[in-house]
Amino acid sequence: MLGTARLVLHSSFRFHAFLAGLFCFAVLWYALHVQVDLGIEPCPLCIFQRLAFIAVALTAGAAVVHNPGRTGTRAYGTVLTLLAALGAGIALRHLWVEHQPPDPFAGCAPSWNYMVDHFPLSHILQLALTGTADCAQVSWTFLGLSMPAWSLMAFVLLGTGLCWSAWRTPKANAGF
Repeated sequence: MLGTARLVLHSSFRFHAFLAGLFCFAVLWYALHVQVDLGIEPCPLCIFQRLAFIAVALTAGAAVVHNPGRTGTRAYGTVLTLLAALGAGIALRHLWVEHQPPDPFAGCAPSWNYMVDHFPLSHILQLALTGTADCAQVSWTFLGLSMPAWSLMAFVLLGTGLCWSAWRTPKANAGF
């Protein structure tokens, strides 16, 4: 076990980006499972968190395919860290919305599909980032933490790990 951890820690940025992409796809698969199999529809903030996971996965995949040198590795690491920070910010906003006192006048927000079909992008962004009544409802928990809390931890782990991997000594970044 210790040997495996040591191997992973001393692997290249390319390998860490590969693991990050797999991790993001696993998170997205589970979110889809929760939506389809458990019937829990995502709120707008959940959808934006999914988009952040997709952005991290695609950028990590580009880093794996590109196999950049030292400067490129640091550029990818910086972009991936910023994308993870964006996702963490959205998750923090979602947690904040969840912990506000219930608004007795809040009604159900229009569905995501309705908003995309009928509202301009600027209005969709405003509604999504403001948080709707649907975003305040906690309908899934694991170990006492809601989905945005787990997403926040995942984004922090991704951002920290990829930043560390990209900015460590260049000798450690050789190979896969």
